[in-house]
This record gives sequence, C-alpha cells and structure tokens, in this order.
Amino acid sequence: MALYEHLLIARQDISAQQVDALATHLKTIVEGEGGKVEKQEYWGLRGLAYRIKKNRKGHFVLLNINAPAKAVVELERQLKINEDVLRYMTVKVDAFDVSSNKNRRDDRPEGERKAENAENQEAA
Repeated sequence: MALYEHLLIARQDISAQQVDALATHLKTIVEGEGGKVEKQEYWGLRGLAYRIKKNRKGHFVLLNINAPAKAVVELERQLKINEDVLRYMTVKVDAFDVSSNKNRRDDRPEGERKAENAENQEAA
C-alpha cells in the first residue's frame, strides 16, 4: 500500500462538528477499500488567498492515509459530489512528515517567542 497526504477545504458556513463528521465519513470510505487513516488533523477555519465559490474562509483538514490507489480514487469520487467541499488535494509521499501545525509560531506561548526574539537579536 502507498502513503498519501490528503488535504481538504470545507465551506466556511458549516460547523466544526460537521467537518469532523465529514472527515469520519472519509475515514470509513478509506477503511472500506482496505486502507487506513494514520492521522486526522483539523487545522481550523482559515482565510483563503482568493475566493472559492464565494467563500473567503474554509475549514482545513489533513488526513495521512495508508491505502491502495483504488481507495484514493473512491475517496476523490465521493469528494467531487459533496457540496460542502471547496477543494481537495491528494499527494503520494514516501513518508509522513511531522505536522507543521505543532511548529507554528502562533501555538507557542508568548514567553517563548520573546526569549527567541531576544536570542536572535543578540546573535545579530
């Protein structure tokens, strides 16, 4: 089986619970085709670079999938007919990366950011 990273953007006017239910539905599709969802991450409601179907924001969800190709084909077929999904992208990878979500600057406490800025200024 191959490894895939799948990112989808859902409409802004649905709730986080509905997005979670959508991700759970996608997980059952993958498992029904003989695959496995290794990790599911909800990145939250974020702004888009440009409007997509009159939406300025979207709910972002990342799925790390270990599945055969036919599972991904079925997953994408289901996403094409779902009205809540604005965009999706599936990429075949050699190995899963550590989530960039945990390393985001916004997630660190304020004290850590100030200490890091002070160290960077001293080094310069």
